[in-house]
Amino acid sequence: MSETIRILIADDHAIVREGLRALIATEPGLELVAEAIDGLEAVYKVNALKPDVILLDMMMPRLDGIGAITEIKKQFPEAKILVLTSFVDDEKVFAALKAGALGYLLKDSSPQDLLNAVRNTNNGESSLHPSIARKLIRELKQPPADKPKTESPLTEREVEILQFVAQGMTNDEIAEKLVVSERTVRTHVSNILAKLQLANRTQAALYALKEGLASL
Repeated sequence: MSETIRILIADDHAIVREGLRALIATEPGLELVAEAIDGLEAVYKVNALKPDVILLDMMMPRLDGIGAITEIKKQFPEAKILVLTSFVDDEKVFAALKAGALGYLLKDSSPQDLLNAVRNTNNGESSLHPSIARKLIRELKQPPADKPKTESPLTEREVEILQFVAQGMTNDEIAEKLVVSERTVRTHVSNILAKLQLANRTQAALYALKEGLASL
């Protein structure tokens, strides 16, 4: 992995892009590689440039955020997407996470929170604005919908690691706690996602919370 995190911004508001551009320019280890003013341009530029992190708004012309996330993940499954938006309604939040976004931040987040979220997203970790986290907790209190059981049940160690993931711990933190290598934890997380047919750690954490394997 490159030491420099390559970032693409997709937002139809010039003033937002300008602010993000200025913030990224002041931070060592971050590089802005492209900007997109709508969802279709974002999909095209992600495929052309393969950025490390995509900062994506929800409401954009031609193709909205959900459509862009869906299309980007279809064409570039490894894409790491961080939603940065003003919209906090449940439908958009859950749709974005279900489509494969790793994090969901609101535009009232502090610059430092955003920079931390970019780095977390680059590492495959989830980043959720506190109000979004509260929405998820409320949603997870609803009765679980019927769904087919996985044919590959998790091992005891995988369940343990999934519980740590649901608590927001990074691979390094889990490795330190279990006294194993970060690479071992990463392999376990990949196996968990494959067995549960989930796109990323955010979805894995939501699964653990909904199934009662972890609590907040």
